[in-house]
Amino acid sequence: MAIVSKMSDRPKDLRPREKLQARGAGSLSDYELIMAIIGSGNASADVTQISREVLRVVKHRGSDLKYDDLIQIKALGPAKAAQLMASYELWRRRFEVSDRPVIDSMADAVVQLADVRGKKQEHFVCMTLDGANRLIQRRIVSVGILNASLVHPREVFADVITDRAAGIIVAHNHPSGTTTPSPEDIQTTKRLKEVAELLGIGFYDHLIVTADDYRSILSSAEWYMANNA
Repeated sequence: MAIVSKMSDRPKDLRPREKLQARGAGSLSDYELIMAIIGSGNASADVTQISREVLRVVKHRGSDLKYDDLIQIKALGPAKAAQLMASYELWRRRFEVSDRPVIDSMADAVVQLADVRGKKQEHFVCMTLDGANRLIQRRIVSVGILNASLVHPREVFADVITDRAAGIIVAHNHPSGTTTPSPEDIQTTKRLKEVAELLGIGFYDHLIVTADDYRSILSSAEWYMANNA
């Protein structure tokens, strides 16, 4: 049997995009799915050659695949590497099994604060999230005396940057039992939000929790709505 090495050598009804339209995506091999995403080659290489190399890299890297791996493929180019990486990341976010919880509501965030809600000292907590809103880490940044907890942006963002987080949710408990934010709480929220914006990191919320209640200082309504649409 002759080996079909170029897209132009294939009968039209066996070209990946036409085959997908006629028979469904399930009829395509992994190699053909990559060809369907890429679409066409260039002067340096035919789409079939590029797709074979992409498949080799994807199989080798597995779930650790990154844009930098794809951009190393000769003739692929940055636009198509980005297109492939975006497709792969969308699949990974929706279907890859992960034991990390997704935090896309205030209620989800509060679940992660159960251990500090009834504390007699203020505990300031930072949760870092990836681009799919999965929890990367939950850290206690500082512990105050009675109801006075001081936190500096550098204490918060040092680990956030290390985590390469897409966004954060911060929170602290009020031993007094009230969820009313103090002037210091509001000022801290403002400072952290400003620093997050400078760093290009999403500052999704600042929560106050008590033993039996919680409240948002910031409440990024657009973020919550986008995640619960």
